[in-house]
Amino acid sequence: MKSSIAAGWGFLKRRSRVGVRRARTSLPKILQMTMCAVLAYWIAEQLLGHVDPIFAATSGLLALGFSPQTTLRRTLEVAIGCTLGVAVGDLMLTALGAGLWQASLVLFVSLLIARFIDSSPLFTMQLGLQSLLVVLLPIGEAGPFARSLDAVVGSVCALLILMLLPRDPRRAPMADLAKLLSELSGVLHECGRAVSKSDATLAFHALVRARATQPLMDALPAELKTAREVATLAPLRRRHRSDVDRLDVSAEKVDLAVRNARVLARRLTTVINHAALSDRGVETVSGLLTELSEAVDALGQAILEPTDSGYERAIARAKRELSDCAFQLDPDSLHVSGLQGEGMILLLRPLVVDLLEAAGLEHEDAVALLPRL
Repeated sequence: MKSSIAAGWGFLKRRSRVGVRRARTSLPKILQMTMCAVLAYWIAEQLLGHVDPIFAATSGLLALGFSPQTTLRRTLEVAIGCTLGVAVGDLMLTALGAGLWQASLVLFVSLLIARFIDSSPLFTMQLGLQSLLVVLLPIGEAGPFARSLDAVVGSVCALLILMLLPRDPRRAPMADLAKLLSELSGVLHECGRAVSKSDATLAFHALVRARATQPLMDALPAELKTAREVATLAPLRRRHRSDVDRLDVSAEKVDLAVRNARVLARRLTTVINHAALSDRGVETVSGLLTELSEAVDALGQAILEPTDSGYERAIARAKRELSDCAFQLDPDSLHVSGLQGEGMILLLRPLVVDLLEAAGLEHEDAVALLPRL
């Protein structure tokens, strides 16, 4: 009994922590949505003279939404869906009257129109829902088409708030790119441990961990697209356009580095199984992989720096540490010989070049740091 109570209490504590964290993260969006709904309702009621303009508030609320990828396209889709749904409902209500079969017909026609106009499921749902509510709710004193105008007001308010009070467009891509670099650092660290312990199983674990980063790699392009859109359209965020461009380049190069790390981890299992490294080679290669892991950590810390001065200091450190790793990438200086061992070192060279480019170096400058073979 006591163990069950303790387990339940532990679950509630974890659930509460997650809920508080989620609410704190969503606070800016909650403020935006509240402001949008209240503003749209006030405009429709006080300036347009409509009584209980509920569709103004709901259209603005739905258009902003809680989607993590609140792009202008998505907001427009929902806004047009809400407005068009109300308009279709008003039009058919005027022509057919109110009732259950009219509501069924309105919903059927609205969904057909939505699928004809746009492939987005969100667009279809908003158009159908709004048209159905129009038919089911009683007509106000201002007449049926006043609700269509209310929906327009709410949608316009949502678009204005999205453009005038946007979130920092860099936040999501910075966080996920830093997380990806943290995982890459962990993969390289595990590769170093695998070499030092001559344990192919650890190398395989590093490979599995590297492959598990694919969802992060897949999410970054969409996040960067959203960030670029916000930085372009929002006047208060246009100063971040260069930061978003820099993140885009870094994300592309880190993506290549992670793919190279997968190949490296896969090759490492063969190198360890065939004992292709001498004792001295094991020491130097494991040390190099550990240094490279720390350099990747430094790059991740630089990515998270929000200010220009902080970023310049952090990225300078990352460049130094990555350059030190690049200088060592010669099989002879690492005491590595044989086809398999030398092949592994050759795999490290493009990985380090990709990371140097992610830190801001041009390709030619990054390659120039490698020792000639």
